[in-house]
Amino acid sequence: MASTIPDPRPGANATPDAAPRPSGDRAARIEAHGIDHIPDHERHGRPRQLFSVWAAANVNYLSLVIGGALVLMGLSLWQSLAVIVVGNLFWVLTGLLSVSGPAAGAPSEVVTRAMYGIRGNRVNNAIVGWMISVCYFALNLAAAATAAFALVEKTGITADTGVKVTVVVLVAALTLAIGVYGHGMIMKLYLPITLALTAAFAVVAVAVVRHTDFGYTPAEPLTGVDLWAVLVAGVTLVGSGPLSYTTSADFSRYLPRTTSAKAIIGWTALGGFVPSVFVCSLGAFAATAVDMTDPQTGLETILPGWFHPVFLLALIVGTIAINALTAYSAGLALQAVGIRIRRSRSVLVDGVAAVSLTLYGLLVSNFLDTVSNVLQLTVVLLGPAMAVYAADILIRRNRYDGPALMDETTGSPFWYTAGVNPAGAVALGSGVLAAALSVNTLYTGPVARALGGVDLALPVGMTVAACVYALMMRTSDNVLAARGPGRLSERCAPPRGAGPA
Repeated sequence: MASTIPDPRPGANATPDAAPRPSGDRAARIEAHGIDHIPDHERHGRPRQLFSVWAAANVNYLSLVIGGALVLMGLSLWQSLAVIVVGNLFWVLTGLLSVSGPAAGAPSEVVTRAMYGIRGNRVNNAIVGWMISVCYFALNLAAAATAAFALVEKTGITADTGVKVTVVVLVAALTLAIGVYGHGMIMKLYLPITLALTAAFAVVAVAVVRHTDFGYTPAEPLTGVDLWAVLVAGVTLVGSGPLSYTTSADFSRYLPRTTSAKAIIGWTALGGFVPSVFVCSLGAFAATAVDMTDPQTGLETILPGWFHPVFLLALIVGTIAINALTAYSAGLALQAVGIRIRRSRSVLVDGVAAVSLTLYGLLVSNFLDTVSNVLQLTVVLLGPAMAVYAADILIRRNRYDGPALMDETTGSPFWYTAGVNPAGAVALGSGVLAAALSVNTLYTGPVARALGGVDLALPVGMTVAACVYALMMRTSDNVLAARGPGRLSERCAPPRGAGPA
């Protein structure tokens, strides 16, 4: 069965009939469930609650940095805004992936066993689930820390190395506290966080818009291949945000099985799209008036003096919100790798790794360059991974047998061949290879070089991965059908008594 040690909870031995309330998912208690299946009697909530979860996580400093970076890359204001809208359309895919949570009653880290097999999924979770999540945790923690450093210095304290280390640890501790308490705490906190951040960024918007040059174009406008190269790179940079959430089912899995799939997709996508477009656009607007190579210093020149400390605090809170989701998912990924550890403790392991990376990023390397390079390079892996996941949902019509996904034995319908689903492994490998040949970030792939530097890693990697997976799954299904009745239904059929989500 699932490699997880459930956290202790009251009433653990009660029968479903005797425990109709979701006692393991309350804000004031550490969440009892890890990657184990959520039974129907513990399902609760409405899909509109997902809006505030994703909205709170996307009113953050990193979005401001990305929006400003587009103008710094040589785009005009209106070109930057177009890139922001197109890049954020990938939130629709994040919404699509989230429908698998209620269907399976399991997090994404378990649902992906259907794509990669029991053993193959452990490798997938080690790299796509855990390692990349920790990298994003570190990036966002670095962003929150830089705002916290500025806030500390306003009190008259010099942000030397010792102070920086202390601040990073304190911000990480607040973040991990939310991640440790888990799903119930996230659902409770994120609506007020969304409202508070919206109010703060409304003040920022007023100040920024007053100074925006709406007709801004760079002194030497980009044209031809150079323009297309930057436009595509910009979409990749913006799209890396939604593409990093291949784990969106983690936050929807407590919803009842009968919850509308359209509602789940819509509220998740809107929760990510609206604030991301808004905050990224503010970054682009600001870049037409101030130097956004140092966003905090630049914005300080146009914000009201009294408001600047509030703005810094809002940046910290927003980044804590996004990082709590990342830490939560990384903890589930660590369990799904096969390590027998309680979810609450796995989150703390993630925090230690992320703090170490953060201190390196802040004290050794250039933050803005690190952000750009990491976000663009990770889509080489994240794009194909999301494409395979989305393709599987469509192929199966979102029908997942949650209890069967928990079975890790050789008799599991998701054992496939030696614990690996060849379709998922080959599709992901093909997509990553195609993307790597087309990338132009830390290195220039041969395809990008032939196109004059245009980086098509994102569309090429996703297209190849989805097509290969669909083709191989169709071939695999035909083979299974030929072997005898029942095999295909075991793999693709919904739980007894359940229809499509």
